Formats: sequence, C-alpha cells, structure tokens
Amino acid sequence: MSHAAKTESEADIVGINWGSTNFRAYRIAPDGSAIDEYAAPTGVAALDRDGMVEAVAGLVARWPDHGPIYASGMIGSNIGWAEAPYALAPAGLGEVASACVPVEIGGTPLRIVPGIACRRAFDDAPDVMRGEEVELLGLLAMGQAQGIAALPGTHTKWVRIEDGRIADFFTAMSGEIFDRLTLQGLLASVVEGEAVEGDAFHAGVAAGKSRSPGLATQLFGVRAKVVRGDLQRSESASYLRGLLIGSELADALDVSADFGKAQIPLIGNGPLSRLYAAALASIGLESRFIPSGEACLKGFRAIHDARNGD
Repeated sequence: MSHAAKTESEADIVGINWGSTNFRAYRIAPDGSAIDEYAAPTGVAALDRDGMVEAVAGLVARWPDHGPIYASGMIGSNIGWAEAPYALAPAGLGEVASACVPVEIGGTPLRIVPGIACRRAFDDAPDVMRGEEVELLGLLAMGQAQGIAALPGTHTKWVRIEDGRIADFFTAMSGEIFDRLTLQGLLASVVEGEAVEGDAFHAGVAAGKSRSPGLATQLFGVRAKVVRGDLQRSESASYLRGLLIGSELADALDVSADFGKAQIPLIGNGPLSRLYAAALASIGLESRFIPSGEACLKGFRAIHDARNGD
C-alpha cells in the first residue's frame, strides 16, 4: 500500500474541541478510538492570534507525526481564528463535512468544522451551535437516526434528529444561569454546596416544570424559601438546579411531539448528565448517557471519513 493511500484511508487524525475557555485535543485511530488526548485552559476568548499559533504549535510538538487536523467550536467564530459559516439545518454528516473551512495556523494546516444554524419548526426562531455538532455527528455514527437528544452543559442543547440529520434544536442557558447566580448576586448568599439528586432536586424539577409561577419569580423564591426555613441552605443548590432543569423539560415537552417516545441520549459529563437523567426519570422518561469525549471521537472520525481524507 502506498504512503498516500495509507494517509487517506488509515491515518490517525487529530480532533480539537476549541471553545471559549478550553482546548481539548484527541488523537484518533481509524476505528474512532482515542490514542491520546490532552486538555489545556487555552480557550480562544483568552488568546490573541499569537496565542492560537502557540496552542497549535504545542499540539504539533506533542504529536509531530499527526495526520489531518480538525477543529470545532469557537475557533470558527468571530472571536476565533477564522469565521466558518454555519451549515444550515436540516444538516447531516455530508453537509457539515463539505462545509469545513481549510486554514493554516502558524503554518499548520487544519480544517475548521462549521457549526450548525437552524430555524426552529415550532416557532420559526433562529438558533446556533458550535462544537456540539461534532458530538451529534458521533451520535449519528452510533446509529441514532431519529428522536430527541440532549447535550447538558453551560448552554444545553435539545436536538431533534430526523432521518439521520439534525433537523432543528433549541438552547437553554440553564447552566450559565446556575453558575452566575451561585457565584454572585442575591442567591449567592443563600446557595451553597453541590447539586445532587434528592428530594430538594426533585421538588425543584416539579416546580420548574409547572411554570406556576414563571421562572423569574421562582428564582427569587429560592432565596425566600431559605430565609423562611422552607428550604435548607445545604439543599438550595439542588433545588435551584432542579428548578432550571424542570423549566427546560417544560419547554421540551411543549415543542416536540417526539419527546419521550424513545430513550433520550444525554451527551456530556457524567455528574450533570446524571441530574438530567434523574429529572427525566421523574416524569417517566428513559435516557442513556454518552460521554462527550466518546461522541467527539466518533464525530471527528466520521467527518474525516466523509471527506475521504482531503
């Protein structure tokens, strides 16, 4: 077999999930498994162009014999190296792979994965993602062709998959709201500890799902409950997280007729995904957990294979 043929069909590739705050790189075998990986707190929001060049140089120094490199996330945004136009939903592997943008960073060639934009069927409003599309393509590569998937995180995505393509999605800022409210402001003085599954969490889920009253009113109610002794300070984080997730579930139930018809994949980190799984179970819905890294590996490999090693 020639070196060129091996490079195209059998090469190890590199996938970089390069967000606003973090840089995580994977060296990926032809079968989609991880050969090596590393992470650094060198997100694009904190780097100028020289800093981005240095980050890529560090990767090349670690893996000098690397194959093709793909990068997803905010590196392709207006604060990144080069803006990669979104692929338009409904979008599958072909649309995303063909829209990858070739660039050079410090003399190293790579392709920026474009992200996906949609106009939602239920309200005709726009939404966007960068980075999550790789995880979703990994999910598709695992055989998920229909249904609803969720990606719990700072900005949680609820995604409708139809005929093996990403049809549309909505984004909930629950994770960011939780982080900001517990770091500063009025609730920071009464919320402590980590959110865990338990009675307080499930009470929060039920309250958020009820929307009675609305979320803004219920958020202040967290303080009132602690001050008046209706909620223990040690349980406040759990109640608050449940409240926010419950509000998301109410939205998901409203906007998708397919919600709950099949097991819901949860792609993300273990602790947060377990809370989402518990919230779904509380309303009778099944889920399954897929680690974010596993989905990324499959997604980057699928993009490369679809490009036939270009």
